[in-house]
Amino acid sequence: MPLFELLIEILATLAFAASGLIAGLRKRLDAVGVCMVSGLTAFGGGTLRDVLLDRRPLFWIEHHYWLWVLLALSMLSIAFVRSRHIDWTERAIQIPDALGLALFSILGTRIAAEADQPAIVAILMGVISAIFGGVLRDIVCNEIPKAFSDHKPYAVFAFAGSALYLILDAWSVGPLISFAVSFAGVAILRLLAIQFDWEIPAWRPE
Repeated sequence: MPLFELLIEILATLAFAASGLIAGLRKRLDAVGVCMVSGLTAFGGGTLRDVLLDRRPLFWIEHHYWLWVLLALSMLSIAFVRSRHIDWTERAIQIPDALGLALFSILGTRIAAEADQPAIVAILMGVISAIFGGVLRDIVCNEIPKAFSDHKPYAVFAFAGSALYLILDAWSVGPLISFAVSFAGVAILRLLAIQFDWEIPAWRPE
């Protein structure tokens, strides 16, 4: 399972890095800006989770070679976009973001549960892992974080998927099956919400 967790964290990091990369390119940031936004998106949620759980070393410090991978991907992407004149859309961010949301929410919950945290704390660690990187991405790109403002189910799906993982794990379904089912549920629901423009109730002044 440690190898499985490492693989999931790598995939989640790359998914969020891709969404941050696209966001930086859409804002026409320079190379430094694109790398920073991509890194914050990729590592922000996992870093806050590890700090709150007092988990050392942090993922990106223990596996520091992924920093070089991230830098290389950012540089190659910038060169590719400039040569092809690609115009990134808002929707292009949402697909890798949905995958990162699903992966990080379940992984964060699993890590907190393994640290003997109460169920509600484990679920919130999953939500924090999943949304905080995107919040940092939007703040640096001078936008109100979409997780709080676009009325789309985002943190709600992360919360539900994390709770589902704990329920399946409590039923002794098996960690791999629990992870796969919970991941698929969050990712599919998020993509359906994007496709069909689902919204959660919002407070509106009289």
